[in-house]
Amino acid sequence: MNIPNFLTLLRILLIPILIIVFYLPVTWSNLLTTLVFGTAAITDWFDGYLARKWQQTSAFGAFLDPVADKLIVAVALVLLVQHNPSPWMAIPAAIIIGREITISALREWMAEIGQRTQVAVSTIGKIKTTMQMLALLMLLYRYPLLGIPIYEIGFFALYIAALLTLWSMFIYLKAALPILLKNQP
Repeated sequence: MNIPNFLTLLRILLIPILIIVFYLPVTWSNLLTTLVFGTAAITDWFDGYLARKWQQTSAFGAFLDPVADKLIVAVALVLLVQHNPSPWMAIPAAIIIGREITISALREWMAEIGQRTQVAVSTIGKIKTTMQMLALLMLLYRYPLLGIPIYEIGFFALYIAALLTLWSMFIYLKAALPILLKNQP
């Protein structure tokens, strides 16, 4: 166990805490929820940075890091859809969760045939993740801050994240398509 792997495990352990604080019957639960999710988002950045800097990459970390990312994002999206049960919230949430499932399956299949590098994380994927995290932070916070309509900005950012999600999925699928269609009858 090293520090990057510990940070990844911490992100997973924060999931039940995120759920509990989201439903706390206190006026400041949104602030606490935002802090928990923000902590998870920061550990996502730090675990990768530290693993590379300290050369502590591992098979366990390479497997668990994307799982932890997808779990915390999916849980946050489900909580937000439950809080705002409308098609306008459900559509970008379904796009983001659906893309994560699709690309995870694609990467697993590509790894099985030795082509994992064809669908490695791209720059657009990193931009998508950043926009997604910022959107979720604002949506979890919910209330105006210093007169700034945080929720509305977060809602707009979530749609940008959903568009970036589709774009990055298209890039990954385009890279994998020749291999997917190879030897088809």
